[in-house]
Amino acid sequence: MNIALIGASGFIGSALLNEALQRGHQVTALVINPARLEDRPGLSVERIDVNDTAALAALLRGRDAVLSAFSGHAQSDVRGYYVAGMRSIVAAAKQAAVPRLLVVGGAASLEVAPGRILLDTPEFPAQWHGTAAGARDALLMLRDEPTLDWTMLSPSAHLEPGPRTGRFRLGGDQLLVDADGKSHISVADYAVAMLDELERPAHSRRRFTVGY
Repeated sequence: MNIALIGASGFIGSALLNEALQRGHQVTALVINPARLEDRPGLSVERIDVNDTAALAALLRGRDAVLSAFSGHAQSDVRGYYVAGMRSIVAAAKQAAVPRLLVVGGAASLEVAPGRILLDTPEFPAQWHGTAAGARDALLMLRDEPTLDWTMLSPSAHLEPGPRTGRFRLGGDQLLVDADGKSHISVADYAVAMLDELERPAHSRRRFTVGY
C-alpha cells in the first residue's frame, strides 16, 4: 500500500514506520523535522505542519491510507495543540478523499469499570492528563464524523519498549489486563496490531485496543 504516516519520527511513529516498511509498504513520512529520519528503501519524507490543512491535504491525496501518530507532548498546551492538530488531520483526510484514517489513541479513555474510564481514576498520573484528555477528545471527534472511514487503536495503560512477539489480545472499549493485573503492550506489538488492522480491516469507524 501507499501510506502516509504522520509523526513518523516519534516513539510510536517510529515503530509504525519500521513495521510498515518491513511489510513492504511504500511510506511517506510526514514530519516537522525530516533530518530525524534516515534514508530507507520504500520511504520518502516530507516536512509538514499538520495545522496547515491545505498543504496536508495535498500530501495525502492518492494515498491508500493515512496513519496518524501525531502528538503534542512537546507543547505547553498539550491538549489544545493536539485537538487542533487532529481537527486539521481529519479535515485534510476528508479533503483528500483518503479511503482510511488510522489513529494512534490513548489508554485513558478505556473503561476500567462500567461507565468509568481510566482518566477519571485517582491513580491516573497528573502529568499525563493533558495528553490523555486530548486523545479522549479526538476519539469523541471521530465518533461524530458522519462519513470518514476511521479507526483508532488505544494501547494498554503501559506502552513500553520491548520485543515484537505478535502474541497479544484485542479488545473494544475496556482496558485489557493480564493474569497478574498488569495492563501493558510493547510498542513493537502495538505496531503489529495497527498494521494488521490496515491490511485486514476489522474495526471500521470504531476504536479498539491491544494488550497482553
